[in-house]
Amino acid sequence: MSRDSANTLSTDELLKAYTLGYFPMARSREDEGVVWVLPDERGVLPLDGAGAPRRLMRFLKTAPFEIRINTAFLEVVTACAAATPSRPDTWINDAIIETYTELHFMGRAHSVECWRDGKLAGGLYGVEMGAAFCGESMFTRETDASKIAFVYLIARLKLGGFDFIDAQFTNEHLEQFGLIGVPDSVYQRMLAKALSSQADFFAAPDQLSASRVAQLITQTS
Repeated sequence: MSRDSANTLSTDELLKAYTLGYFPMARSREDEGVVWVLPDERGVLPLDGAGAPRRLMRFLKTAPFEIRINTAFLEVVTACAAATPSRPDTWINDAIIETYTELHFMGRAHSVECWRDGKLAGGLYGVEMGAAFCGESMFTRETDASKIAFVYLIARLKLGGFDFIDAQFTNEHLEQFGLIGVPDSVYQRMLAKALSSQADFFAAPDQLSASRVAQLITQTS
């Protein structure tokens, strides 16, 4: 289910939409407007069932990247919006970049970043809504960088008392971490509970160690 919106996108409009289960997407990177989307089936990752592949956890323990929180939010969103050989166009346009950056300055949108040798290797961003974290997009410039950022996000959200990650759609990439598909009616109940709860994105220290993350993440096959 979707509906069109005007070219402008305000933070108030965006936050209200999230409380109703909607999120914005542009039809292309160059499109000026957005479409409000409400999937019939929602991709969610309950944090009490989150895990990660054993191979990735072995890689995590080598501490391959420096993990930073909220130090390059705009750069992360811009990288997520950029075309790649496997993804020639994206749903993130200038209106979305601008509004989510405003949410970041309001303390509602966050980035988890993987750095190596002073360069951004991968990362993700999303919006906190009560005890739900609405994941928006991720990117990678080095092997498994986005996956490592996602594992750190899971650990941080667990420590902060969050209920689930809203991944919007189901996809095979995130199923390895415990993503499931639920009908919109179920998602709306999960969202209502999360919105009435409190969580703290900053309960975990910025420098969360790889060993502590490994303790918080269940290993899968």
